[in-house]
Amino acid sequence: MGCDPAGKCLLFIMAVLLPPVAVYLARDKVCSCMVSLNILLTLLGWLPGVIHAFVVICCCSSYQVQ
Repeated sequence: MGCDPAGKCLLFIMAVLLPPVAVYLARDKVCSCMVSLNILLTLLGWLPGVIHAFVVICCCSSYQVQ
């Protein structure tokens, strides 16, 4: 499934506001390990959750810009 650059930009904005939601949308899985890890990191501190969300969106996202 493709995603335009504007969609990727919206994921980054969502990553700043609600990191677990951005990881969920990027990975398309509710119970994935990445989402659970991001929830834990966000509970430990907002910044680690945001950094992890950025990494997931850049490297591990199921959305690819065409």
